[in-house]
Amino acid sequence: MKNRPFAGRLVTALAPLLLALWGNPEAVTPAPPPVDSISLEELMNIPVYGASKYDQKVTEAPSSVTIVTSRDIVRYGYRTLADIIRAQREFYVNYDRNYHYMGIRGFLRPGDYNLRVLLLIDGHRTNDAVYDSVFIGTAFFLDVDLIDRVEFIRGPGSSLYGSNAFFGVINVITKTGKNYQGAELSGEAGSFGTYKARATYGKRGESGIQGVVSGTWYDSKGDDRLFFKEFDDPATNNGIAENADGDKFYSAFANLSWRDFTLQGAWVDRTKQIPTAPWDTFFNDNRTQTTDGMAYVDLKYDAYFGRGWNLTARANYNYYWYYGDYVYDFNADPLNPSLVVNRDKTWANWVGAELTMRKRAWETHMLTFGAEYRNNYRQDQMNFDDTDPRAVYMDEKQNSYLWAFYLQDDFEIFKGLKLNAGLRHDHYSTFGATTNPRIALIASPRQGSTLKFLYGQAFRAPSAYELYYNDGGRTQKASPDLNPETIKTYELVYEQSLGGNVRGTATGYYYKIKDLINFGIDPADGLLVFENLNSVKAHGVTMELEGRWEGGFEGRASYTYQKTEDDMTGQELENSPRILAKFNLGAPVIKEKLFAGAEVQYTSSRKTVQGNRTNGFWLTNLTLSTPRLWERVALSASVYNLFDRGYGDPASTEHLQDVIIQDGRTFRVKVTASF
Repeated sequence: MKNRPFAGRLVTALAPLLLALWGNPEAVTPAPPPVDSISLEELMNIPVYGASKYDQKVTEAPSSVTIVTSRDIVRYGYRTLADIIRAQREFYVNYDRNYHYMGIRGFLRPGDYNLRVLLLIDGHRTNDAVYDSVFIGTAFFLDVDLIDRVEFIRGPGSSLYGSNAFFGVINVITKTGKNYQGAELSGEAGSFGTYKARATYGKRGESGIQGVVSGTWYDSKGDDRLFFKEFDDPATNNGIAENADGDKFYSAFANLSWRDFTLQGAWVDRTKQIPTAPWDTFFNDNRTQTTDGMAYVDLKYDAYFGRGWNLTARANYNYYWYYGDYVYDFNADPLNPSLVVNRDKTWANWVGAELTMRKRAWETHMLTFGAEYRNNYRQDQMNFDDTDPRAVYMDEKQNSYLWAFYLQDDFEIFKGLKLNAGLRHDHYSTFGATTNPRIALIASPRQGSTLKFLYGQAFRAPSAYELYYNDGGRTQKASPDLNPETIKTYELVYEQSLGGNVRGTATGYYYKIKDLINFGIDPADGLLVFENLNSVKAHGVTMELEGRWEGGFEGRASYTYQKTEDDMTGQELENSPRILAKFNLGAPVIKEKLFAGAEVQYTSSRKTVQGNRTNGFWLTNLTLSTPRLWERVALSASVYNLFDRGYGDPASTEHLQDVIIQDGRTFRVKVTASF
């Protein structure tokens, strides 16, 4: 929390330096294309990096890939990465009024901290070193205005990335100096007393140096009166949590590149009040809250040496901190409480290094060799009551390391048929070694058609939190004997261009998970614990049509059917919707002046932890945006949950609630000015 002024200091300090380095401010490169000018063909030609660790066409990537551009973010009014993820086929998002969690292909377990998708920023790994989690809501590193595009790469990715690339990889590509060529200020206001401000400076100079520096502030009071029927009693304020839903964050981002070198840094600090009284905390006390922060510095060298050789080397330093304040009643009597704040703290520091060599060989092979090392030299967890004297329940200090090497060959067997084969070997100090392959056969039988046969294995190592966390026998105990969980996935993808403006994608998949790490209650003592279950299996089918036409008209529709079940009992898994449907429509209201972006999302009924079912629901969001209200001013207005649908997400085991209620109709107004 004491580091919060860092964002403002960073912007103030670096902006004059960058101006001095870049020289003449009048020497600018052409501005990026207007927000309404990207055709479907241009979208398909945007290179995807994360699938193979080098740029390739979407149709040639050994995965089912979706690319979301900055244009889409503006047009549909996406506020966070969670909004972007929620709109993608096969993905869904839960919110427990503290954190956002992503589900994919029918899988999102209670207590899952976004462990089974690897999240990258410009290729930099952001999963932390204690929980192995990623933040996709307001705690995410980046303001969405800094995103150039997002790559959604479905399917196992452990053959290149190791742990966490279980169901897929999300690679967020940031904007560079040429996207700004000066300063940009942005301000937002919305429901529940929500305000946000951003200041960004970016430029590309004649010398080739380019960079971006940005800072963001966000504050939301949240819903000031949330009703939870499970606490509907006069002793607990009749189930109403008052002024207990606040959310605020500060973040900063800087990126500087020159020739083959790129230096990038990011920092975020976010505090969220928790109105749901999890972990048996005292209801309606707004001191119960969590603070999460992360920071990293990443130096990358990427160069071409001739004769088909490319070298990418990177080294990074990372820091994560978490402070949780949980208010308990030691009298267990709401009418005569004795309130004590239990404090949960985590600190993690780690360094990483990676070296990747690529070689174009014999005109038909793209060979990739790589090695990675990561040292988690601090993985500290602490839990204590803030009393005098302090009552300490846990003071766990751990460290770990891993090393890995990988290789991949992208082989053009003959024109129209490619084979991609990769293998990675990881060695962990906590459990030993694991080796994971991926094979993809990609055929293009005729122009505009692509057929992909995909097989992959992946693993997820148990996190330090899962292995070692305990709070002295109060609610949770350690699980030091956990094994890594593994997955095998078989997938068939068919992509077809239907004329120049419409593209269709059909996907069928089957996967099986073994040694699944599950968060549940040990019936022997009633304590929460992580344990390896036997196995889970799932299959699903997804179909999507996307079209873009001149003048800014566009549409996208997807339908997903999926079934996920316990392989031993045949029972449906909790929080696994059978059907997902997504519809997006964008159209000009006033040509080149005002655009409308509407999206409709359907999530079917889901089983809850307590064995009940949520209701299926439709959500409709609408955004009006003008990229040029004046010459350098853009304006947008969005309404979310337009028809004020009441719905909820399944709760995890730490909640008394079976379902966590979600927000009704909300709005946001945003203005951005460039200088």
